[in-house]
Amino acid sequence: MASARNATAAAAESASQATATTWERLTSWYGENKVVAWTIAGVTVVAAGGTIYYLSQPPPQASDKTSKKDRRKAKKKDGEKAAEEGKVEPKTDAKAAPKAPSVEAEPEELPHVTEDSVAQLSEQQRKDYAAKLKAAGNKAYGSKDYNRAIELYGQAILCKADPVFYSNRAACWNAMSNWSKVIEDTTAAINLDSEYVKALNRRANAYEQESRFSEALLDYTASCIIDQFRNENSAQAVERLLKKVAETKAKSIMEGKEKRLPSPTFVSNYLQSFRAKPLPEGLEETADLEDGSGKWYMRKGLQAIQTRTGEGYAEAAQSFDKAIEVNNLDKHEAFAYNMRGTFRYLKGENELALEDLNKSLEIDPSLVQSYVKRASMHLEQSRFSFRSTLASELDADDGTDNSFSGKRDEAARDFELATTHNAEDPDIFYHRAQLHFILSEFSNAATDYQKSIDLDSKFIFSHIQLGVTQYKMGSIASSMATFRRCIKNFGDKSDVYNYYGELLLDQQKYQEAVEKFETAVEMERKTVGERGGGMNVLPLINKALALFQWKQDFSAAEELCQKALIIDPECDIAVATMAQLLLQQGKVTEALQYFERAAELSRTEGEIVNALSYAEATRTQLEVQDKYPQLASRLQGMGAGMGGPPPGVR
Repeated sequence: MASARNATAAAAESASQATATTWERLTSWYGENKVVAWTIAGVTVVAAGGTIYYLSQPPPQASDKTSKKDRRKAKKKDGEKAAEEGKVEPKTDAKAAPKAPSVEAEPEELPHVTEDSVAQLSEQQRKDYAAKLKAAGNKAYGSKDYNRAIELYGQAILCKADPVFYSNRAACWNAMSNWSKVIEDTTAAINLDSEYVKALNRRANAYEQESRFSEALLDYTASCIIDQFRNENSAQAVERLLKKVAETKAKSIMEGKEKRLPSPTFVSNYLQSFRAKPLPEGLEETADLEDGSGKWYMRKGLQAIQTRTGEGYAEAAQSFDKAIEVNNLDKHEAFAYNMRGTFRYLKGENELALEDLNKSLEIDPSLVQSYVKRASMHLEQSRFSFRSTLASELDADDGTDNSFSGKRDEAARDFELATTHNAEDPDIFYHRAQLHFILSEFSNAATDYQKSIDLDSKFIFSHIQLGVTQYKMGSIASSMATFRRCIKNFGDKSDVYNYYGELLLDQQKYQEAVEKFETAVEMERKTVGERGGGMNVLPLINKALALFQWKQDFSAAEELCQKALIIDPECDIAVATMAQLLLQQGKVTEALQYFERAAELSRTEGEIVNALSYAEATRTQLEVQDKYPQLASRLQGMGAGMGGPPPGVR
């Protein structure tokens, strides 16, 4: 329920396009997954605002003459390199049977060189011998006589320490799957020519074969920068390795991670996505309940929720745990399991949460809210599974995912079961609309949002999300009219101004958007002053994004994000937004710290992988600049976190 995470959704639509660059796809994948999380948490407004981490070349239409010239020069250089290498690296089919070594006799004049004999040779003789030995090595390589080729390249190296000779010998070791030797020889080649792309790619592959993913990622990234991202295979390798590095670290983090509630902002958004109801009969404030009884703890937990603070939510979670432990809940037992399952889900304890929701429905099959929450869980788990790899589109055989399809069907069945028990519950249709929205089934989403409104016109978020859906469908006029009606009917609610501002921001109506965000901020402060409790920090973050896009005012944007973090220190949206603002200014080291913090705050393994992918991409940028300082200026020229225009700002 936040534009800061959903800001990348416009880019997400291009994730499967073949022309998308590595880093654009990374951004899209990351943003899409956060859209899912925050949609399930409540209201999702998909605006194109927000700063994005781009490590890609400029669009082809920019500086067209220059880019053509560069391409011609690069092509010429590649041709010279290929000629120098003797084209020893033909395209190979891994499944093809190796040819028998050639038995053709070598020329009689082929020299034989040793460490002792080479010292007796003149400089010209060494040069001539090296050329002959390399040519013979190329021939042996072409005949797949790799051991002979290795011997010949080794002699050539004795005559002349040439990076091509080392790289060619590494190609032989590569064909024999001797990865340690590949690394040894490519490293020697790179030490002689730090921008030797072929050697970098070959060493990267060897590192990957030995599961040294971070080192492989560094080499492939350097290769992409040197090659200006022209090599799609290398670009895809970067995506693949970002995923592997992030997943490996995420598993380790999950093993030792303490299960805890996310930021109060996230919890509040999730809880308010269900219509507010009074305390159940028998748990009213006036009810005489025995201290320490199950019912007493249930009421305590429900009252703690109303504070909308981190402390209050932690107290609520403990109270629901205690209520079930003490029991004697009578007719409230199913609801108790529902609420404990809710907070377990928010902590990322998905299996335990699912058990509680199942138990809730076992006790009371008519408890509609348990079906709805279980459906949301199925949807989130399946969607993160479906998009949990950076290269999911590349790895899938047919572009489908049976696990995702199955979970989606389970979610749909839960909504159907809910309607059989109470077809007049507007929450069912609101949350089913969220499912359609996530899947970009906007027409179906609009129908369900309208049904939710027809059943209860007082629920503000159905109106807001209907307007957003109309916007996504391209009905801009209808969307704006819906929001104007929202202001008329819900003018005392900050959410209307916040999300209306997001759509205005997406249309680059910056001044109007900022005004709406400022109104939302003031209304939040006033509401908090009247009722106490926590403040929704999303308008602050949105205003920060608007000021950045409008005026490139980094100082004001950072200040607003810092205010949001003072109010809600664990707000992952504020943390990630700050990271991207820093990255846009080239403050890569500081940005990395915020991306790592975002990983710490994530609830599930899928979310941790998302955050770590950003962190690893940022860390790799730092390592490239450190290890290959000559590439730093080239990296800047490609817009790598150096203040290039964010999506939506052209």
